[in-house]
Amino acid sequence: MNNNILITSVLVVAIVFCLPWAFKFRRVFLVPEGYAGLLYQRGKFVEVLRTGEHVRWGRKFTLGMNDLRKTSMLVAGQEVLSADSVGLKASLLVTYQVVDPVKAAHETQNWHGDLYNAAQVALRAVAATVTIEALLAQRLDLGAQLLARMKGEAEKIGVNALGVEIRDVTLPNDLKRAFSDVLKAKQEGQAALERARGESAALRNLANAARVLEGNPALMNLRLMQSLSAAQNAGNTLVLGVPGFVPLKNGKAGATEHKPEDGAS
Repeated sequence: MNNNILITSVLVVAIVFCLPWAFKFRRVFLVPEGYAGLLYQRGKFVEVLRTGEHVRWGRKFTLGMNDLRKTSMLVAGQEVLSADSVGLKASLLVTYQVVDPVKAAHETQNWHGDLYNAAQVALRAVAATVTIEALLAQRLDLGAQLLARMKGEAEKIGVNALGVEIRDVTLPNDLKRAFSDVLKAKQEGQAALERARGESAALRNLANAARVLEGNPALMNLRLMQSLSAAQNAGNTLVLGVPGFVPLKNGKAGATEHKPEDGAS
């Protein structure tokens, strides 16, 4: 009995004295939401720590954080050559997400730079297969082609490419002027076409009216009466020529004088 008490006492004393020393080997790691922690011991990778608090015993631990949230990267204006040999600048907006933090950290020295380079290569490859007009008019389709080209390279470094969008396209100044002239010419042609259509419609209406009047002479008199009534309501004076009379002369109007023929009495 005394021996048991003695052993217990010794153990308690040992624990009391050793506990502070043992806590020196206790490490607590906190990984925030949206991140993954890469745990290393003496420079060697141990495991991936997910969101939450983690306790590990030992020494020489280090923890690296890797952001797993979806984010975007702007690929600034890149000089590319289209299929019709037109030089231009285009920028991309790449949306991506890290899905394998171990690959992203260990398979490449700089996964962000590799993703940027993959976007540049994809843009040059796609731009070389389309004309400048297609590049300007089919941005959505070209974005899908760019995404398909980038996905394979991104997966190699643990990144999932979610979307690629052609954001800005900058053309040379002379090409800008040419496109502006073409657009202006199209607009002028459209305006001339509309004018011609309007004139044709007006001529058809006049022709129809002429045929109606030709078949119904009485309608001309009715039309004349309408014009007289409209002129009177508007306060205008309408002057009609009357056969057998001449315009005013010296303030008087009279009938037309007929001179006698030679030899008449």
